Amino acid sequence: MPADDVLTMGRTGVDLYPQQSGVSLREVRAFSKFLGGSPTNVAVAAARYGRRTAIVTRTGDDPFGAYVHDALRGFGVDDRYVSAVPGLPTPVTFCELFPPDDFPLYFYRHPKAPDLEIAAAELDLDAVRGAAILWVTGTGLCQEPSRTATLTALRERARSGITVLDLDYRPMFWESREEARHWVREALPYASVAVGNLDECRTAVGTGEPRRAAAALHDLGVELAVIKRGPDGVLASRGGEEAEAPPLAVDVVNGLGAGDAFGGALCHGLLAGWDLGRILRFGNAAGALVASRLACADAMPTEDEVRELLTSGRRP
Repeated sequence: MPADDVLTMGRTGVDLYPQQSGVSLREVRAFSKFLGGSPTNVAVAAARYGRRTAIVTRTGDDPFGAYVHDALRGFGVDDRYVSAVPGLPTPVTFCELFPPDDFPLYFYRHPKAPDLEIAAAELDLDAVRGAAILWVTGTGLCQEPSRTATLTALRERARSGITVLDLDYRPMFWESREEARHWVREALPYASVAVGNLDECRTAVGTGEPRRAAAALHDLGVELAVIKRGPDGVLASRGGEEAEAPPLAVDVVNGLGAGDAFGGALCHGLLAGWDLGRILRFGNAAGALVASRLACADAMPTEDEVRELLTSGRRP
């Protein structure tokens, strides 16, 4: 088969999101079920733009695991590298909705998430080396054997193609910020692209000041640093070139998938050879569209939808 345009690796599971906004889970009476997990969402987002995508991950051997396979196939994401771990449940994630900027997450990944059971020996190294973009996450470094598998994939790439490390710092998955910094810094020299928000940059390189963080990432070998600054928009730096893009104003329903929508758009723009400014504007528009919708994976926009928002200022 042809090589993948985008191969992601890491978290997957089921999102159960409330149908009521502005109330705690204690009061919620109804939920909607969606595919979830950050690298899963990125793969779906890239597939929306017609990119050939696949994900390396693991689920439980249960009905939710079967649902993950069904949903991936429905979105056009290759699930051949998704396998089950007997005895572990497929993760379930709940959130609360307090728009415009408060969306607490509750991860049910006990006793251990199957996606942290990805083992280096099970990787298809030809697929890892052959993908135009490999997308891995900081969370994949938080436990073994996923840590070794993630580092193995990065090393096998040998900085060929586009290798993205999503800094993706989730404190609940780590014993300390210092432990996370240690392992992220082990991975960064193998990445050509690093993406993170200000807190994730603070974890990775010790500073949340955008330009200093970008410079520190470059010092560690990263060619393209993408710094997400919340209400101040996005900053990107590459080879002396710098670009910024402000966020787009929308009525926010659920902000949790916006960063993953940006990630899929980033992959699409890099593969298309767009300049940094165009990539950032497109990514911000994709993120804004998802923030205006309830779901994450299910909410990823098409290219026509993103272009309509950029040209008309109206949500399709």
